Formats: sequence, structure tokens, C-alpha cells
Amino acid sequence: MQKVVTFGEIMLRLSTERHLRFSQANFFMANYGGGEFNVAVSLSNYGIPTEFVTRLPDNDIGQSALMEIRKRNVSSEHIIYGGDRLGIYFLETGAGTRGSKVVYDRNHSAIADINVGMIDWEKVFQNTSVFHWSGVTPAISQNAADVCLEAIKVAKKMGVMITSDLNYRSKLWQYGKQPKDIMPELLKYSDVILGDLDTAFMMLGKDKVNPDYKATESLPRFYNLLFEYCPNLKYVATTLRYSISASHQQIGGIFYDKDQIYTAALREVTPVVDRVGSGDAFMGGIIYGLLKQEFDPQHTINFAVAACCLKHTISGDFNLATIDEVEEMVKGNTSGIVSR
Repeated sequence: MQKVVTFGEIMLRLSTERHLRFSQANFFMANYGGGEFNVAVSLSNYGIPTEFVTRLPDNDIGQSALMEIRKRNVSSEHIIYGGDRLGIYFLETGAGTRGSKVVYDRNHSAIADINVGMIDWEKVFQNTSVFHWSGVTPAISQNAADVCLEAIKVAKKMGVMITSDLNYRSKLWQYGKQPKDIMPELLKYSDVILGDLDTAFMMLGKDKVNPDYKATESLPRFYNLLFEYCPNLKYVATTLRYSISASHQQIGGIFYDKDQIYTAALREVTPVVDRVGSGDAFMGGIIYGLLKQEFDPQHTINFAVAACCLKHTISGDFNLATIDEVEEMVKGNTSGIVSR
């Protein structure tokens, strides 16, 4: 099987323990993660060859991040080195009616100061089936956005499937550009887009649309607009999330191939252990389904939703669920009994 390549930033994650507030914390738990790398970890767990491309500082923290990448069985062959620091984010995990909070400390991180021409993308994309990027990377800096576009164009030229997670982060777009200034050029090459319609149209600079996602029969006309704006688009997926509280989520999903809407029933997730990375788990499930020898759209969306749900039960950024565990949830086995 050919590999999946993802491109983005891996960060040091510093999170409070036991749902403490930042002001209560005397120490932070250190992990690593980042949207595109999280997708690579999911797929690696499913037995799919993966490679993560990024820029790391050549210091002890950068080396620690590299060890985490290798630990997760993700190739680091084309990672480049430079810059002064690794991006950091602080996480205060919510509980009940108090939501989680994220504080970013990633200005002038190694990848923020990356430049076009630093990475040999034609070499990277040899024997590659899928290239995955997300809206987080072009939100970091103009440099990161330019390199992301550079990668996308080479991937398209080489016939690689391009998957995109919109991943809008309002706190990140701070370098003088808005998504509508950057994202249309990037998204026009996408074969697969994950995201809700309001976010998609906002990023594309189009009028906001508020469809009733429960009215399944009306969805194609809204999704078809996205296909018009993105001429290479083949599939759209949307995660449905209803937040009852920080500790109780309802998760479903929609998959559309321009011919038919496929939906996955809502699943209850309670208690939530760690919500961060659950969207990346969903994306990993979509890519896994697309790569299967016999692609089944209904099973793909069911698998993605189950993977997303399971990620809520796992601490850290990564979805460490196995194929068997996800498939058991797809079948309806949610008892959580001890496996002996």
C-alpha cells in the first residue's frame, strides 16, 4: 500500500491535571500533538504507511518531538530542521458546564518561519496515495500558507489525492490575512474536504449558509455549491457534534459523494476524557475508508464517527484505538466490558 503524507506543525502540549484551572496548576502534563500529525498516528495504528512532514528546531525539544513521531511508527524521513522553537499550546480541560480552554504560544515557531523551496515535495510524494493538510497550517503564517500551497500543487501534479480538514481556529489568524484571502486558492485542489458548510463558505468568502442538518433531503443543494466552488472536489464529510456539556457529547456524521447523502447515527459519548484530537480521529477514519480496496461510503462514515467517539475516551492528542476496537463500535458494541 502506498503511503499517506501529512504536513503541519507538531506542538508541545502542556495540560492541567484532573480538570484543574490554569490558576490552580502547579505543574503541567507534557505531550505532543497537532492536527495533521494526529491524523498520521490514527492511520499508522490502522496499518497504513504514513509520513509526517514538518520543520523542527534543532534543539532538545525538537529532538523530543522527533522521538514522539518515530515512537508512533510515522516516518520522519523528510522533516527539516531550523528555527528557534517548537510551538506550544496550553490546555485547561473543562468538565460539566465549564468548557475547555486553549492558549497558544506558537509565534515564530520553526514551521511559522519555513520558506518555499526548503522541502523537495516531488521526492516526498514518491509512492504516495494521499496528501493531507488542514486549515491550521495556513493560519500560522504567510510562510506556512505559501509552503502548504507549494505542496498541494506538486501533489496535484503527481496525481496524489488531496484531503483537507477546514479546522478553523480564530485565535490563529493573526498575521493580517483572513481565511477568505488564503483558503480559496488552497481548497480548489482538494479531492476531499472535511468541515461544516458555514465554515467552508466563510473560508471561501461566500455568503453564510445555515442549512438544517436534520433535513437530509435539503443537504445536496447546499453541498453542491461547495462542489461548484472547488472544481476538483469528489467527497465532502461533516462531523455532527452536539455538546450537551464538556463531559457529554453527541457525535454523528455526514458523507456526500455528489450522488447520495450517507449519515451515521448520533452516538452518546459520556464521560469525555479528552476531546482534543477527536476531529482528527474522524478525518483518519475517512481517509482509511477511502483507501480500502472496496470503498464503502456508508461504512466509511460509520467508521469515522466510531473513531471520533473512541478518541474522546483517550487522553492526549492521538487516537490510539485499533481497527478492531473501532469496528466493534461500528457494530454497536459499546459496553466497555473488560477484554480478557
